[in-house]
Amino acid sequence: MRSLKLYGKQDIRFEETAEPVIEATDDVIIKVKAVGICGSDISRYNKLGPYVEGVTFGHEFSGEVTAVGTDVGTIKVGDRVAGCPTFYCGKCASCRKGELSRCEHLHVIGAYRPGAYAEYVKLPAENVIPIPNTVDFDTAAMVEPSAVVAHGFYRTNIQPGAEVAIMGCGNIGLLAIQWAKIFGAEKVYAIDIDDSKLEVAKQVGADVVINSLEKPAHEQIEYGVDVAIESAGSPITSAQVLALPKKGGQVVFMGIPYADINIARFYFEKIVRNELTILGSWNALSAPFPGIEWNASVHYMGIGKINVKPIISHRLHLQQGPETFDKIINRTENFGKVIFYPELG
Repeated sequence: MRSLKLYGKQDIRFEETAEPVIEATDDVIIKVKAVGICGSDISRYNKLGPYVEGVTFGHEFSGEVTAVGTDVGTIKVGDRVAGCPTFYCGKCASCRKGELSRCEHLHVIGAYRPGAYAEYVKLPAENVIPIPNTVDFDTAAMVEPSAVVAHGFYRTNIQPGAEVAIMGCGNIGLLAIQWAKIFGAEKVYAIDIDDSKLEVAKQVGADVVINSLEKPAHEQIEYGVDVAIESAGSPITSAQVLALPKKGGQVVFMGIPYADINIARFYFEKIVRNELTILGSWNALSAPFPGIEWNASVHYMGIGKINVKPIISHRLHLQQGPETFDKIINRTENFGKVIFYPELG
């Protein structure tokens, strides 16, 4: 079958590889219909994350079940599904407490196990998420990043009527705008330095858009917000976000800055003087596995509360993978969410 394999830093290859086969009694084999590029794929492509040389890459996908193990009862051939690509050990202290996203040995397919940049992928039955006919395959390929965002919101104490600021309007930020509304936000501010991203933010429900190049974001939000989400993963915004909440507000860090963060006194003092609550959010798991984040994502996609269509900028053949990763790294073209189709080409 056709696949994209990662061999080293900025070395991804379109190759033939063996199709997965049923080995364990709970195995499920899925024909991949759509698979997206995640921000973590870009960092791993730059050798900033673990992988096995030559592993089939990718983990955000949807598809159709083609085979199941003998002990699989709730999933059948022909089912339309998404996949939770994440594995937990079940043995560490965090797992024993049901805090699965904090597992000491957490990993996703496309790192140590074959991933979804391929015509077929294999997962245990508990990792397979059925999707209704109201959710198309492109949308279902984004259940995983949606669940990542939902996980962060579930960590907050957001209440209906809240005001929320989203700093960074990449794929995660654009999903966060929609999740803020689902959690009852009355007003959502979208903040970025790219006007084209702010236009998409409007399309997915932002009430106010702020270009922070023109004037610092906190000076454009008069009274502060209840919850501020850092989704840019930038060392600069990781400091600036601290000035957005009102006294007693919350900050959720969803982005990962791959550099040291230097926080000016003005921003750091906001934590202390405003008695902010600072929350980190990692991955998308909760107990019982895979967690409420996944069912909620499918539900809200199914009723149209999560709209990924404006977020998707490119729909490509899988064989275009190597050149696409190169373009993203070298910024020769503007990309939103990229979806590959393994069946094409």
